[in-house]
Amino acid sequence: MYLEPLLAIAIEDDRWQSLDTMQNPNCLSRRSFLSLSTAIPAVLAAQVTSSGEAAAESSPAKKHTIGLELYSVRTELARDLPNTLQKVAQFGYEVVEFYSPYFKWTPAYAKDVRAQMDDLGLRCYSTHNGFDSFTPGDNIAHAIELNQILGARYLVLASAPQTKGVEGWKGLCEKISSAVEKLQPHGLGAGYHNHQAEWAKLENGQRIIEVIAANTPKEFVLQLDVGTCEEAGADPVAWVKANPGRIRIMHLKDWAPAGHGKEEGYRVLFGEGVTPWKELMGAAESVGGLEFFLIEQEGSRFGEFETAKKCLENWKQMFGKA
Repeated sequence: MYLEPLLAIAIEDDRWQSLDTMQNPNCLSRRSFLSLSTAIPAVLAAQVTSSGEAAAESSPAKKHTIGLELYSVRTELARDLPNTLQKVAQFGYEVVEFYSPYFKWTPAYAKDVRAQMDDLGLRCYSTHNGFDSFTPGDNIAHAIELNQILGARYLVLASAPQTKGVEGWKGLCEKISSAVEKLQPHGLGAGYHNHQAEWAKLENGQRIIEVIAANTPKEFVLQLDVGTCEEAGADPVAWVKANPGRIRIMHLKDWAPAGHGKEEGYRVLFGEGVTPWKELMGAAESVGGLEFFLIEQEGSRFGEFETAKKCLENWKQMFGKA
């Protein structure tokens, strides 16, 4: 009962943000989200009886924020960005993640995209980037400007430049850590997206992803690509539990070995592969510090839009309404 006033304020604020952002795309609507997320824990903590015992009321169901990595609809995105965003919103996705071609946008174009997202009720909390976005000077300044316009929280390195050996990876981590320091004053964080290669072991017996985790700041996000982890034979649940608070974003890509079913590899839809999704989601939320999920699909037996739609339907069937 204590939450209604706060929610009402947040809803009213979102209405204001939606109208204002059409005129001023630099107005970041995440302010209302951050204000609300700060206030709610304090309110919940205060809901105790006069004797100091917690109230016996059951907790409401957790609200999942589910999004789409737009690489999943890359052909459609390149053909018609406005239509792609509209379709994704119609399917029921709440969040999108733009991938590296966005870095070529001008600030004016980014503002136009932001206005379209606001009109559709979509948010962009993270972007996928090449190493250029983390390079000092004009490049990182451009990336910061675009991500602030879009309302992003995290710049994620989609893949590493050619790197060899333990010392090579440690050197890359130093550059990444330096970029983190430059992003923080602008309200932005950074992260790394694994592929199958990062689960390989180096000459010291450590996996590449373990070297990255050990040599980057604790606030640096380890964006888990689940399917590549599965294909490499690693345990995604164990990885999440080994890195508390650092798995704030997950790419929900499934995987299946040959002969598993209708498809194999990454072409299976979400929920059709071998991933123990319920156990993994539980670990990500209770230990990993998860903020939002992103479905990602390499391709399937369906077209891009139909694939994105069916993956979300499978998600809702497994976890309830998004």
